[in-house]
Amino acid sequence: MVTTTPPATQAPAQAPRLGLIFAALLTTMLMSSLGQMIFSTAMPTIVGELGGVNHMSWLISGFMVTMTIAMPIFGKIGDMVGRKWLYLFGIATFIVGSTLGGFAQSMEVLILARAIQGFGAGGMMVTSQAIVAEVVSARERGKFMGIMGATFGLSSVLGPVLGGWFTDGPGWRWGLWINIPLGILAFTTSLLVLRLRRGRATGRFDWLGTLLLTVTTASLVLFTTWGGLEYPWGHPIILSLIATTVIGAALFVVVELRATNPLIPMELFRNRNMVLTTAAGTVMGLAMIGALGYLPTYLQMVHTLTPTNAGLMMIPMMVGMIGTSSVSGALISRHGNYKWYPIAGMAVISLALFLLSRLTVETTLVQLGVLFFVFGFGLGLVMQVLVLIVQNSFPIAMVGTATASNNFFRQIGSSLGASLVGSMFIHNLQGNLSERLPETFATMGPQGEAYAEAFSEGGGAANSLTPASVVQLPETIREVILSSYNDGLTPVFLLMVPLTVFALLLLLPVREDKLKETIA
Repeated sequence: MVTTTPPATQAPAQAPRLGLIFAALLTTMLMSSLGQMIFSTAMPTIVGELGGVNHMSWLISGFMVTMTIAMPIFGKIGDMVGRKWLYLFGIATFIVGSTLGGFAQSMEVLILARAIQGFGAGGMMVTSQAIVAEVVSARERGKFMGIMGATFGLSSVLGPVLGGWFTDGPGWRWGLWINIPLGILAFTTSLLVLRLRRGRATGRFDWLGTLLLTVTTASLVLFTTWGGLEYPWGHPIILSLIATTVIGAALFVVVELRATNPLIPMELFRNRNMVLTTAAGTVMGLAMIGALGYLPTYLQMVHTLTPTNAGLMMIPMMVGMIGTSSVSGALISRHGNYKWYPIAGMAVISLALFLLSRLTVETTLVQLGVLFFVFGFGLGLVMQVLVLIVQNSFPIAMVGTATASNNFFRQIGSSLGASLVGSMFIHNLQGNLSERLPETFATMGPQGEAYAEAFSEGGGAANSLTPASVVQLPETIREVILSSYNDGLTPVFLLMVPLTVFALLLLLPVREDKLKETIA
């Protein structure tokens, strides 16, 4: 059993420092979300420098899996002992991962650094959202959460833009090193101005539940990443990972039902709004990261844009996301109505994914920009409103655990999006190349034989393709590569449409409770 001391009288004391507190929270939210997306434009160049195209998806999914695992852990510990020092630990962990990755000389070390980064990012994201709930009432929280959603929207574009600018300029490693001064600034500000409640934990931490959660989550992401790519779906390793995921999930539920101080209390899911918004958020996370993670690579390889220009092409998505997130947050704070925003957002997301699935090599950049705006418009209506609904459903003593649990499942969706979309994209791409390139080489005579040798498994040219190297290829080969990239990614978007429609249907029964006026 855990008891806490959540005195509502602390809220007014925060007022003089609220601006600084919120600035620090936004900085860490920016760092967390930048971490997810900053390598989306740099991936082709990183693969060209470090090799390992088969591990490309792990630059995103490695980050996502540890971020996912960290969320319920940080949420629970924050409810038990307070959030200030936990929040600072998350910032420090993120800085360590960024430093290590900046000096990585192999893909394996870079993936390890990204995993460390992800653990810190998960802690920062969920703790910053819970801290907002400690200092602002639910009624006023709408506009603050709207700004946080807008920050995420900004990072969805700023990440690819910065990643592209660093890649074209001083080097992709600066996408990691930039976190060091930002992290130190946020750490120092939070250390000086945060004055939060302290929990009094009278029960032991749920170590067994944490272990099961870690093993289950890692197994889930591993089999979705490796299946059909590293190993056939019927391979013993894949089957073992699937079995571990199913058994681990079942054991986790049993352990949590019996634990005196569960990591994710099953009683949370007796709340209808919690169940519905969590399920919908999982689907949204899959669609969002699945699309955002690979569209910049698509733009570079299919439309031969530089990394910087590929990042700039995401600006329409940022405009749509920031605009709707900020406006919907302000309207919710003013009127107290929130139910129909995420429902409308899911409808727009479904439409955008369907239209993205119709892309061809001939699609113009203007048409792409319009589609990106529509996708961002839908995301902005959904993201932070789902978190607000969850937080409004529980008392402050449980808000960290509830927020973390909701975020955990959304990140499960994001991890699946990064791994499944990455795996299917790479699988489709490699299948397209292996099918189409030999026919092209056969029509080129002796020159084709030389290229066939370079693109063979021993030659390795296919594993080190970059936008710059593709431009240098003969036109016939270049056309095959461009169409292979296009036809590798677009079918995946179509597969997401039924999922987002299902999420829309899940949100229809959400109960619109009155937003709380006090912090309690």
